[in-house]
Amino acid sequence: MEIIISHKSALEYWRLHTNEAIDLSIRQRQKNIPASLLGIAEIRELLPFELSYPINLMVGSPKGRWKAQKVKAHVYNGPVPDQSFRKICDKVSVSSPAFCFFQMAGDLPLIKLIELGFELCGSYSLPVSNGLRQKEEVNDKNIYNHPQLTYTREIKSFVSRLEGVRGHKNAFRALRYIVDGSASPMETLLVMLLTLPHNLGGYGFPKPELNKRIDISKGAIRRSGKAFYVCDLFWPKANLAVEYDSVLYHTGAEHIISDSKKRMDLATLGVEVITVTGNQIRNINMFETLAKLIACKLHKRLQYDNTKFLKAQNELRNILIKTTKFE
Repeated sequence: MEIIISHKSALEYWRLHTNEAIDLSIRQRQKNIPASLLGIAEIRELLPFELSYPINLMVGSPKGRWKAQKVKAHVYNGPVPDQSFRKICDKVSVSSPAFCFFQMAGDLPLIKLIELGFELCGSYSLPVSNGLRQKEEVNDKNIYNHPQLTYTREIKSFVSRLEGVRGHKNAFRALRYIVDGSASPMETLLVMLLTLPHNLGGYGFPKPELNKRIDISKGAIRRSGKAFYVCDLFWPKANLAVEYDSVLYHTGAEHIISDSKKRMDLATLGVEVITVTGNQIRNINMFETLAKLIACKLHKRLQYDNTKFLKAQNELRNILIKTTKFE
């Protein structure tokens, strides 16, 4: 008998094993959910790695589950489309990133689900925390520059085959606002604050392209030695780039000079660059000034019910900013 890791445990798996040589092309075709669970000793013996307790597993029948502090059984008898799982090893599979997103849609509030979607459709992973793992060796740092686990189009295609299943409505609503390609939690935070609709606390701007490659002219190549630049947030119609000024990567004389060259080279192509600091994001009044500047460049008017928007904005910022590490 096999086991299928799901929900929070599947998310923990993807966060911990993101930088390993996982072949995302190895996908399992439609399969049956195990009708019953193994005992905890057998489960631990099958797992080739540690997972925090309780371990979340899928079971196909209410009769097949049992109560235990170290195992949480999720009864699922809905559709099981192809690409629902990834095989880890003999007798152990894990919910695919798309299925994991759908499973979490049944548990997470909308804003946190959108944030998770950015992570799964980006090239970074958040730390394994929030009670998921208690060991001293827990990864408490963000992981960057890993292959993208999934894409919004892939999640949409998957979710469309699960109509009527708990979480379907929340998943589809969240997918409206997720953008592929975020490279950091700060990029995700910026995009959400700028593009979510007013009723969710954002400024309702059009979605930007994330980490957009922009090739530069031969003259600029000779001057800077670079053939292209990558912009954090980019609106092509307005030729506008917004860059997060990271404390980790944009301080010191060398980085300041590099950032200056980047702005000059992009300016020769008609691309305007606006830099954003952590302080500007934290301070609601400074961020309002930034939003007005971006609105001007995008030729957008900021129109909203001030009372309702401020309430929604405060709620959004309380959810996101308090849980985001400003690096």
